[in-house]
Amino acid sequence: MSAVATASVNSPKRKFPLEHTRNIGIAAHIDAGKTTTTERILFYAGVVHKMGEVHEGSAVTDWMEQERERGITITSAAISCHWKNEQGPYAGINHQINIIDTPGHVDFTAEVERSLRVLDGAVGVFCAVAGVQPQSETVWRQMDKYHVPRIAFVNKMDRVGADYFAAIESMKERLGANAHPIFLPIGAEEDFTGLIDLASMQARIYDAADASGMTYTIGEIPTDYLDQAKEYHEQLIEALADFDDDLATKYLEGEELTADDIRKAIRKATVSLDFVGVIPGSAFKNKGVQAVLDSVVNYLPGPLDLPAMKGEDSQGRPVEVSPDDSAPVTGLAFKLMNDGYVGKLVFFRVYSGSLSKGSVLHNPRTGKTERISRLLIMKADAREDIDTAYSGDICALVGARDVVTGDTLCSKGQDVRLEPPTFPEPVISMSIEPKTTADQEKLSNGLQRLAEEDPTFVVSSDEETGQTLIAGMGELHLEIIRDRLFREFKVGAEAGRPQIAYREAFGVAADGEGKFIRQSGGKGQYGHARIKVEPLKRGAGIELEDKIVGGAIPREFIKPTLDGIKEAAHNGTVAGYPVVDFKVTLFDGSFHDVDSSEMAFKMAGIFAFRDAMQKGQPILLEPVMKVEVETPEDYQGDIMGDLNRRRGQIQSIKAKANYVIISALVPLAEMFGYSTIVRSLSKGRASYSMEPESFEQVPPNVVNAILETSTRGRY
Repeated sequence: MSAVATASVNSPKRKFPLEHTRNIGIAAHIDAGKTTTTERILFYAGVVHKMGEVHEGSAVTDWMEQERERGITITSAAISCHWKNEQGPYAGINHQINIIDTPGHVDFTAEVERSLRVLDGAVGVFCAVAGVQPQSETVWRQMDKYHVPRIAFVNKMDRVGADYFAAIESMKERLGANAHPIFLPIGAEEDFTGLIDLASMQARIYDAADASGMTYTIGEIPTDYLDQAKEYHEQLIEALADFDDDLATKYLEGEELTADDIRKAIRKATVSLDFVGVIPGSAFKNKGVQAVLDSVVNYLPGPLDLPAMKGEDSQGRPVEVSPDDSAPVTGLAFKLMNDGYVGKLVFFRVYSGSLSKGSVLHNPRTGKTERISRLLIMKADAREDIDTAYSGDICALVGARDVVTGDTLCSKGQDVRLEPPTFPEPVISMSIEPKTTADQEKLSNGLQRLAEEDPTFVVSSDEETGQTLIAGMGELHLEIIRDRLFREFKVGAEAGRPQIAYREAFGVAADGEGKFIRQSGGKGQYGHARIKVEPLKRGAGIELEDKIVGGAIPREFIKPTLDGIKEAAHNGTVAGYPVVDFKVTLFDGSFHDVDSSEMAFKMAGIFAFRDAMQKGQPILLEPVMKVEVETPEDYQGDIMGDLNRRRGQIQSIKAKANYVIISALVPLAEMFGYSTIVRSLSKGRASYSMEPESFEQVPPNVVNAILETSTRGRY
């Protein structure tokens, strides 16, 4: 973008122009080192003066009590810092970097999902020993889904068994990534002492006497590494030539390429999503993080480098929103948080315009206006008041009341809805009851506020038992919810045994007919509908089609009929679980000139669906998890035997050094308490991770056992 064009979109009042702003996320598998990397970034950028440690519970971005106790990230934390590169096209220019540190545990994947929706770039962190791990794949797919350009940081180069090039190969093999080193490590394990920049062909050697990693020298590449550096330098240029014609021409004609030529080509290829530059380092031992910061500035995009944000108006017509401080305000509410000091906080990404405190914004979903009383820049659990947020900024709003995750907020007169983030369905539920009558109201209030914060946490009530049910992404997710109820809302509550969130589906296509006729003197009730239901592939959702011709059902009664069908699908006929993945065609029916009503046709839709389901050979579906167990070879047989007993299907077994990685698909119902079992089978030496894979049919011999224990049966 030209200097003139850039100046025209930047307000003269902003401290950092859009081209010098970076919104990035740190994302990876649990325990790959995301939070430690973020802590080092904050230290080197001068935000903190002492490095926090996850294992000590002193990390700035792990501010919740539950995070510090468990040593894991539960909620994504937003924080800002400034960085000035020493080398490259941006050398000497101060940049603002807004960072979101995301969780790695699969139970909190929604935090990653909504963060990636509003970020311009990401740093994927990988373990130099384990390479690509299961949750790394999930995060990578989420980055692909939202078209997020990224670089990769291969962390833990100081650990025994660290293999930088094997980690890159696993990225190519398991993620399909066009990954290439842009830095090489000097040494590995305890001999890891520095990095080689393949763009400038210079070495960065860390001073062994300075444990903070602040002291290093930039100079000649050590002789032992010169041939390797030349080889990978050539490979890097050849890889970049596919994306940059100018660089390819210079290279083929034998012209000398400058470091900035190569850096510009890396940036262009990275922004196009076709290239992933890889950097080695050890966040814990304070080596390589400055190279990550340099690469964030040099290679990841700013708001101006990306295509305009796409949305729709109220008529469904496409609308584009581009960063421009002088344009009307448009932004996305991507996260809600209850703050003990200021109340409800709405995390907001400003895509266009300048938002000042006291502004009134329009919510197209509700049609209401929201007055913004305060604007905050979040620094983990700390906050800083600001007067104005500009295009490209991530801030928090105080004063917005009727806002949910995914809402677009815009200036009055604007008609635009940006695409909200999408979230997975809960897979596990449990009942929860207050310990005392006095806790009843506090429990209801606490659950409502937690459900507002977390789109993957669902609260409902069982019609038969009257119990309150909570559903989420896993045992840990619901355990954290219960803990927060006790600590934040002072609610004493008893929880039932975790229950699986089963689903039901049609086994075969079937027709259904529903009649609702009531005659009790005076005006009666009459509704009649005929439908055809067809099963769809797993994950396809629900489709409703109206094929009424000739006025068999008047137009005003078609929507109530379809509404009745959707309502009936909440409770299947096998065990009362929601019915999924089907298409309903409403093709016939009849009505009465006097007695027909919306209520009668809604009931007819309910009866027709139940009739079709009884004929459709309904089946029960259960969530199946992708499980990966990392174990020493000595315990491979015991662990595989245990997985088979849990109805697991072994997908692959990979040998790596002196341990094996067993990948399997296992029903969630069989995985309760597995962490204790796997430690017992391996004398504490094996570890595992799991994530939702799909819903699959429950074997007939297992269905009966589920029906016997289910409290949801509808027979």
